[in-house]
Amino acid sequence: MAGSDVKSIRLTATGSAGVGPARIRQVQIKTAGGSPRITFTDGNGGSTVLDMDLDASDTHSVNIPDEGIRVSDIYVSVFTACTSVTVFHS
Repeated sequence: MAGSDVKSIRLTATGSAGVGPARIRQVQIKTAGGSPRITFTDGNGGSTVLDMDLDASDTHSVNIPDEGIRVSDIYVSVFTACTSVTVFHS
């Protein structure tokens, strides 16, 4: 079997996932009312790697193609009108 084992982490606010270098493979986001938005950066203060506006009061599953998005650390810099995000990474 090629590659690494996929792991997951659940976040409920902005900040670091604390997993170190990783590839984001998939995200699942549960949104509240209003105008939900979530932004991931390449570590704290790094460049934006994924920025999404989402439908309110729903659950969203976003698959990342190919080998995923490589980051030095998974960091959520914007977490507006979202209740939780589960990030699958390797």
